[in-house]
Amino acid sequence: MARADYIQPNLEEWLAAFHFSTDITIRYCETDMSGHVNNTSHLIYFEQGRVEYFDQLGLGESALSHDGEVMVVAADITCHYHSEAFFREKLKLGVRIARLGNSSLDLEYCLLAVEKNRLVATGRGTIVLVDRKARRSVSIPKNVRENIIAFEQMEMIR
Repeated sequence: MARADYIQPNLEEWLAAFHFSTDITIRYCETDMSGHVNNTSHLIYFEQGRVEYFDQLGLGESALSHDGEVMVVAADITCHYHSEAFFREKLKLGVRIARLGNSSLDLEYCLLAVEKNRLVATGRGTIVLVDRKARRSVSIPKNVRENIIAFEQMEMIR
């Protein structure tokens, strides 16, 4: 199995860096013939958490609406599976911005089974802000950047 090298410096400190989480209850349709969560469902959970995270920061309406000038595009996503999860199991999904670029940002995800606080999956992905008409990347607006930096308790890079 590939190593989740974004988990730094260790699992405990990495998990402590998440300031946002949302609850997920596994639905039957998200399981497979083996009885556990299908590997594709984890990415759906990540998307759900990403949308709720942006809503929490007040970015959802402007960046995620179909009539806005800017759209959010997933450039890549990775998921590492650590343990099984099953129908009706309660999960907690953490989402955080780990890197803030000019027009892109890297998100990280941790999916924990609530009972016994078991690590189910982790992930990371890059999203890019894109001008809907020009189809080119655009800078993250200053107010959005400041909001993210404050929420994530990041050090301001000048």
